Amino acid sequence: MKLFKIKDMRIFLSLLVVMIVFSTELNAQQFINKAVIEYELKTNIQKTMGNSSWDEKLKEMMPQFKTGYYLYTFADNKSIYKFDHWLPALKIPEWLRRNDEENIWYLDHDNNKFSMQKTVYGSSFITEDTIPVIKWKIINESRMIAGFNCRKAEGKISDSVYVFAYYTDEITIPGGPCSLNGLPGMILGVTIPRMYTSWIATTIMVNNVVVSDIKPVTSKKPFTLTAMKEIIRERTKDWVRADDPDSHKWMEQLLWNIIL
Repeated sequence: MKLFKIKDMRIFLSLLVVMIVFSTELNAQQFINKAVIEYELKTNIQKTMGNSSWDEKLKEMMPQFKTGYYLYTFADNKSIYKFDHWLPALKIPEWLRRNDEENIWYLDHDNNKFSMQKTVYGSSFITEDTIPVIKWKIINESRMIAGFNCRKAEGKISDSVYVFAYYTDEITIPGGPCSLNGLPGMILGVTIPRMYTSWIATTIMVNNVVVSDIKPVTSKKPFTLTAMKEIIRERTKDWVRADDPDSHKWMEQLLWNIIL
């Protein structure tokens, strides 16, 4: 009888230790539902250009990469993403950076609402639509980004452009840079090889989040994503020549950027 009681006590103590450890780990894991995330966006601008003699001269005058920093502010399952600053000492012409500086993305995940301000060669468009749907496949691979363990996923935009993303479920909003979304957590790293572009979260700030900054961009006559894409295609159709592969490459890059 005495031995039985000692055995029971050992089982009880073992269960108690397991419960304490589990409780400690659970309390240690923090789920973030409000923060500001800084992203470094890097594009190999020389690879986005063609191979004509004019393009080759431009390449000689520009750096290989265009590096900018964006802020993604979110709270209450809503977010706004916009330009903050360029890499110090970066020297690129105004026409190549002006569009980036004026673009804004807003997503309301609870109500499936999306609005965006995009500047395309001097013309500003306001888009209102449902949040774009991206089909993702989760991959058994992970890496650390900005102190968070992130899992890899693979998706596609424009039916053929592959997107490779890393997300963390410790940040609860299913968002990401630009209009990238739809994973079970926040996307902290992205690579789109065909656009020669990558994003990486550098800093995550959970204090002093200005919630009032998270508001949609509006217009009296907004476009849908499809309508905006068709308008741009119509306005630039004379810029694309059947015998010029560089112009087709440029148009593809432009349209991918528009819907991103």
